Amino acid sequence: MKIISFKMTMVMLTVFALLTSCFSDLDPQPLGPNSVTSAYAYNTPADYKMGLAKLYASFVVAGQSGPGADPDISNLDIGFGIYLRGYWNLQELTTDEAVYSWTEDGTIHPLHWQTWTPTNTFIGALYTRVMLTVAYCNEFIRASAASTNTDVKMYHAEARFIRALAYSHALDLFGNPPFVTEADEPGSFFPKQTTRADLYAYIEKELTEIEEGLGEPKFEYGRADKAALWMLQAKLYLNAKVYSGTERNTECITALNKLLSRNAYTLSTEYRHNFVADNNTSPELIFTINHDAVHTQTYGGMAYIIHGEIGGNMNSADFGVSSGWAQNRVTPEFVAKFPDTSGDSDARAMFHTDGQKLEIDDVGTFTDGYAVTKFTNKTLAGGSAPSGGSIDFVDTDYPMFRLADAYLMYAEAVLRGGAGGSQSTALDYVNAIRTRAFGDDSGNINAGQLTLSFILDERARELYWEGHRRTDLIRYGLLTGGDYLWSWKGNTKAGAPTEAFRNLFPIPAFELAANPTLKQNDGYPGGE
Repeated sequence: MKIISFKMTMVMLTVFALLTSCFSDLDPQPLGPNSVTSAYAYNTPADYKMGLAKLYASFVVAGQSGPGADPDISNLDIGFGIYLRGYWNLQELTTDEAVYSWTEDGTIHPLHWQTWTPTNTFIGALYTRVMLTVAYCNEFIRASAASTNTDVKMYHAEARFIRALAYSHALDLFGNPPFVTEADEPGSFFPKQTTRADLYAYIEKELTEIEEGLGEPKFEYGRADKAALWMLQAKLYLNAKVYSGTERNTECITALNKLLSRNAYTLSTEYRHNFVADNNTSPELIFTINHDAVHTQTYGGMAYIIHGEIGGNMNSADFGVSSGWAQNRVTPEFVAKFPDTSGDSDARAMFHTDGQKLEIDDVGTFTDGYAVTKFTNKTLAGGSAPSGGSIDFVDTDYPMFRLADAYLMYAEAVLRGGAGGSQSTALDYVNAIRTRAFGDDSGNINAGQLTLSFILDERARELYWEGHRRTDLIRYGLLTGGDYLWSWKGNTKAGAPTEAFRNLFPIPAFELAANPTLKQNDGYPGGE
C-alpha cells in the first residue's frame, strides 16, 4: 500500500499532438472544452506535483477516472492495454517463466510461442503506452524547465527519470523507436526514428545529468530517487553489449557501489515480504509501481498478476481478492530450477501443485502447468489489504527494483570482468540471498560454483514474475535459437528453436502505416 502523498491526483496535459504518428487507430482522447492545459495548470509547486502524479500513474492506470472510464487511448482495451500489464506480458510470457491460458485473448499465445507478427495486439498496446508516457513526460519537462522553485526542480528531474525508464523499455523491447524530447514542440510532424546505440547513449547521458537533482535514497516511498537511478544505470550497463555492442560491466559495478555503499536497503528477513499488500514496509524495495485499491483501481498491473495466478482449485480469498482469472502459470523447465516444489528447501518455490499437472499438454488449460502463489493482496501477517478498498483491486506494489536484484547484478558484472568489485563480495551477496531462501547456510555455494550460468538460474529463482527474464535470457543468448528450449517455445510441446531476430519486437504495423519515415526491425515483414 502507498504512503506516497500524491497517489492519483492528476491534471490533463497537452501532449496529444506531439506523437500523432504513434497511435493511428489507437487514438489519444482529445481535450474537451473544460480540459486544463499546461499553460494554465501550473501556478504553484502543488500544481506541478499533481502533474507529476500523472507521470507515475501512466504505468498503472488507463486514464483519468478509475479502471474503466475516460481512457487516455481509445480503441485500446482498458485491461490489457495498461503499461505494466503489457510490460509484464512481453517480459514474462515470451520466456520459460510464464504461460497464459485464455484462448479468447487473440494474439497473446504467440508471445509464448515466439511466433508474433507486427500486427500483434499486445505488442502494439505496450508500444503505444510507452510512447504515451514519453509524451506526458516531455510536456511536463517543458513546462517545468524554467522553474527556480526547489521542489519543482526535483519534480523536473523525476520526470526525466520516468522518461528515461520508459525509453529504456523501448530500447530493450523495440530497439529503434521514434524519438522525441521536450525540444520537439507539439505539432503535426513525423517523429524521426533513432538507432538503438543512439537511444542507449541518450538514456546514459540523461541519467548522468539528473543524478544530483533527485532525492536521496528513501526520501519518499514510491518516488524516483538516486537509488532508483543507480539501479537503472546498472541495468543499462549490464545489458550494454546487447544495446550498443560494448561491454560496460565496470560502469555497472560503479553504479551499484554507489547504491550499496549507502546502506539504505537490507534484505527483508522473509522473501515473501516483497510481494504482499503491505510490501511498502519491506526494507529492500528500491523503486515500485504503486497500487492502491481505492486510488489506483486498475485491471492491469498487480491486479492482473494476482488475479491471474489464481485458478483450478485455488481459493481467491486466500489471496485477498474477489476472484481468480485462471491465466498464468509456469513451465516444467522453470520448476526444475528448484530443489523441490514444496518450498521446504528453498522458500522461493512458491507453487500450487494440487490439481495441477507439471507438464503442459494444452496451453489453453490452466491446470496444465504448476500455478504460482508468489503475489498476494494479503498483508505479511495474513490480514486484509491496508486500504480497505474493493478486493476486485489490490494494494500490492510492483517491485520494479529491489536489493536482491542489485546483489545479483553485482555478481554477474564481476564475473563478466568488471573492475571495482570483488568475487568474494559477490559470493557474499549471493549467499545472503540464498541464506534467506533456505533459512540457513545449507543452500550456500562456494567460489567455484559461482558461475555465470549459476547466476542466470539464481536470477530466475529469485526474480521470477518480476519482469526481468526476457532481458536476462537475451543477455545470455538463450531467448531465441535452440540452445535452451522450454515447453511450447516455437509452438511445439517439447520446444523448438526460434529466429534470432525475435530478440527485438517489431515496430507495430499501425505505426509504420502512420509514419512512413520509419523502418521495420530486421527479420519482420518490411525489414531486412
